[in-house]
Amino acid sequence: MSDFVRNLGLWLAPRRIQDEGETPDYRFSLANERTFLAWIRTALALIAGGFAVDQFLPGLRWGIRVGLSLALIGTGVLCAFRSVHHWVRCELAMRRGEDLPLSRFPSLLALAVGAVSVTMVVVVASGRG
Repeated sequence: MSDFVRNLGLWLAPRRIQDEGETPDYRFSLANERTFLAWIRTALALIAGGFAVDQFLPGLRWGIRVGLSLALIGTGVLCAFRSVHHWVRCELAMRRGEDLPLSRFPSLLALAVGAVSVTMVVVVASGRG
């Protein structure tokens, strides 16, 4: 069973996390929570950007506008889900005295945002909207 599926149940039952290991210094748990909130803000910004592209760029061709909007909104949704998964993984690692988990997600997020940005620059510069 993948780490994602195994930890899915902990998303809505954080009390079960307390069954693992020892309670870490509360400052580390609060830092983990602040990181989670930063990821949530990023997700909300991506989703808002997707809606903004759809609502405030009516001059773009429908397919381009919808494609860019859905790419931003979809990336925001993935970011939101990934944020809670990462919070659970980090909290468990701290309680178990393990190294914090590594993730490729920041790189993938940067690539997705970069790809949408480059597409938007090309569309605007070429006047194809």
